[in-house]
Amino acid sequence: MATTTKKDLIDRISERTGMKRTDVKAAVQLFLDEMIEELKNGNRLEFRDFGVFEVRERAARTAQNPKTLEQVVVPARRGVRFKVGRLMGESVMHAAERRQPVSAG
Repeated sequence: MATTTKKDLIDRISERTGMKRTDVKAAVQLFLDEMIEELKNGNRLEFRDFGVFEVRERAARTAQNPKTLEQVVVPARRGVRFKVGRLMGESVMHAAERRQPVSAG
């Protein structure tokens, strides 16, 4: 599985739109900065058919260090959760189905 970077996406968008790479880079970075700001403020981001980003509180818990078997308190913390939207989920699922070899049986 290949890794696609932000730079790769910026280059693709620049090529497809004919926009300057620096303008695309600025727009993409501004978009990401705004997403971070909204999540930092506890807001939910919903992109129809793509998915939803939301901040979730994770409760404090007691865990165990597997090496020493010592009980460790893990403090409560906030984390970002992403729930896949319908169209993206279907698209990814169908792409995965096309890549899987069919068994001859």
